Amino acid sequence: MATDKEQVEEFLGIVKTSLDEYVAGIDFDALSAAKQLILDAEKNGGRVHVTGIGKPGHVSGYAASLFSSTGTPTYELHGTECVHGSAGQVLPGDIVIAISNSGETGELKATVTCLKKNGAKIIALTGNPQSWLAQQGDVVLVAGVKQEGDSMNKPPRASILAEVIELQCLSILLQNEFGLTPEKYVTWHPGGALGASIRAGK
Repeated sequence: MATDKEQVEEFLGIVKTSLDEYVAGIDFDALSAAKQLILDAEKNGGRVHVTGIGKPGHVSGYAASLFSSTGTPTYELHGTECVHGSAGQVLPGDIVIAISNSGETGELKATVTCLKKNGAKIIALTGNPQSWLAQQGDVVLVAGVKQEGDSMNKPPRASILAEVIELQCLSILLQNEFGLTPEKYVTWHPGGALGASIRAGK
């Protein structure tokens, strides 16, 4: 068996190659379209929600927190609870960012179908541009990788990083559109070392 160092180095090499390929293929027009869809919804009183199943569900929590802290109030929507009543948090005209690497996850299909019937617009974030989810999206953000990082190529690792990066790119566009300043940011993030550093002017 390879040493611990060799195993980690192999993983990091695979992830670097995967992410380099993903970054080289980012669709900037799609990111701009996603930004505009959100801005148009906000002008009409619409809100933003993020949902996913499994590991992408955890990504949705991070994204909701990041967007909210940088000028775009955003709500995490539980991927499976949605069809058991939580769809009521989404109003007609709201935007839902739906995350699935395969774009074929059964539970997310049920959630997206429900939300579209209720009048939501969908930003599909998927690794498969030919997937069911991509076909349902009003805007499609592709964050695909060929290799996850190990010999099985199954546990989501590199694909999760690509999804996070894609959402971070969108958050930058929205933050700059909002005109976020350190003074405003600290009102939403007063705690911890980050808040203290802003107050100290560092």
